[in-house]
Amino acid sequence: MHRTRTFGRISGRRAGAVLTAAAVLIGGAACSSGSTPDAGAPAAPEAFGPAGYRGLTLGMAKEAALAGGELATAPTSTLDGCTDFSYTGGPAPDPARLKAEADVEAKAKDLNKKADELEADPKPDPGSSAEESAKSAEKSAKDAQLFADAAQASADLAGKREERDKAFVAAGGASFGKDGLRELAAPSDAKTAERIGAGSSLADLKAAYDAKGMKVGDNGRFQVPVDGKPDWVYEFTVNGDKVGSVSMIAPKSKCA
Repeated sequence: MHRTRTFGRISGRRAGAVLTAAAVLIGGAACSSGSTPDAGAPAAPEAFGPAGYRGLTLGMAKEAALAGGELATAPTSTLDGCTDFSYTGGPAPDPARLKAEADVEAKAKDLNKKADELEADPKPDPGSSAEESAKSAEKSAKDAQLFADAAQASADLAGKREERDKAFVAAGGASFGKDGLRELAAPSDAKTAERIGAGSSLADLKAAYDAKGMKVGDNGRFQVPVDGKPDWVYEFTVNGDKVGSVSMIAPKSKCA
């Protein structure tokens, strides 16, 4: 009986201690949950900016960029010697577009080379006879046609460049020149650290970047220096009162 009563008293004390400890733990957990961020909360979206985007850094080598797996393996354009790639899952290369670009570029180079050579040669003396004058007039007409054809080919090439540039910034991707990554275009859902992206208002764009020296470039796009990257600028296309696209580009970089 004595052992039984003693056991009962110890059990009661232990029960009280357990209850007290549980209360402390519950109270501590409650306090802790009020001060610790929710581990399941979504991470802030990656900013499109000086650090690059999706592991692609400004100026990085093409081989290193392709090895990262964020870009498609086949280029969408090779016009002018620059090589453009879309992000993985983005637009696939269009063989017809690639051929059209190559054909227009080759024609423009050929005709402009001939025009340059013709311009460098001294014009022959037309002579005094009717036959010589006729031949000179015929040559002059052919020369004029060559210059006209070269000018038209240059205009066609400029048109292909414009089409290429619009498609590139609309879809997002990376463009490489001889010194590595020369332009990085944001996908439509990406935003800069100042929360500017496709669909932002023109007013918000100006509020974010006017104080940082934003201006309109020769290509009609809004440009502002990229923080910490002296050779790089942001470029924003604007459609009406909305931002159409965002990219970062090194204006002095060369394609080939």
